[in-house]
Amino acid sequence: METNATSKVLLVYTGGTIGMHHNLKTGALEPFDFEHLLSRVPELTQLPTDISTYQFNPPIDSSDMSPKLWTDLAHIISDRYDQFDGFVVLHGTDTMAYTASALSFMLQNLTKPVILTGSQLPIGQLRTDGKENLITSIEIAAARHPDGRAIVPEVCIYFSGHLMRGNRTTKQSADEFNAFESFNYPHLADAGVQIIYHEDRIHQPDFSRPMEPHFRLDTNVVIFSLFPGVREDLIRHIIATPGLRSIVMRTFGSGNAPQSPWLLQALRQATRQGKVVVNVSQCMQGCVEMSRYDTGRQLKEAGVVGGRNSTVEAAVTKLMYLQGKYDDADTVRRLMGQSICGEM
Repeated sequence: METNATSKVLLVYTGGTIGMHHNLKTGALEPFDFEHLLSRVPELTQLPTDISTYQFNPPIDSSDMSPKLWTDLAHIISDRYDQFDGFVVLHGTDTMAYTASALSFMLQNLTKPVILTGSQLPIGQLRTDGKENLITSIEIAAARHPDGRAIVPEVCIYFSGHLMRGNRTTKQSADEFNAFESFNYPHLADAGVQIIYHEDRIHQPDFSRPMEPHFRLDTNVVIFSLFPGVREDLIRHIIATPGLRSIVMRTFGSGNAPQSPWLLQALRQATRQGKVVVNVSQCMQGCVEMSRYDTGRQLKEAGVVGGRNSTVEAAVTKLMYLQGKYDDADTVRRLMGQSICGEM
């Protein structure tokens, strides 16, 4: 393993808490200039890595992140792919897991690290977590084997000492520094005194093939959660939305739903109309197994696709990606049941 002066990393600043400061008049957090952010981390000059920068102008609050901006990010990375050994994306935490999931599908056969990170406190504050997150993310993005291959050739989130597969990760806390966790997949690396890579867990692409970017996303997808007392008219109204192509349905436990005849009928109708319904558990940890209980079996018979242990973020962005690539619902339905880049 090596990180040497020939490693080149592109640092992309989209926005987020890491690059904010307090407005003394309003007390609110506001973005400041990217160069000001870098001046707060003089330690970057000690890294044996050539760091170039790219800034979104204006910076984006992560609540305003969108598929259009995911496409912009994919273009930024793919247009500069041959010039850099790795990429670090500074991003707000609220939608970071969505962006990481989307990029994992949009950058197929990725052979270089794309590391998303940010912070819970602005980098100018005394107790900020931003410095360590930023410095370690750059180290990971620059890390290569002696033969030049990247150690972590996939889209990841690095936060609070842990490197996680991007499309397995969910924000778990609005207050703790340990803001993210990949509940259904172990960490790819842990950073203590040394960075320990768990190479058996890291996705290995075909290094002989080029990275294949995909920029088209179809956003005709909706997420809804089942709950005791869910209303029939609202569910039917959602399913009947004009142009809707797919639904991520968040169910109970291992993929169970109320045995209401109207719900099963509505789901059958949606499937017959060519809509793809994906079953994802509301639990943070665990797997959808629709054959375990009778309620799940009935969903399967109604044409619902089991999302296994996918996160909601991965399921919805995977649907956008597949719908942008395929017009046929059966193809989308089939591929939603398969792992494309380690998302389930």
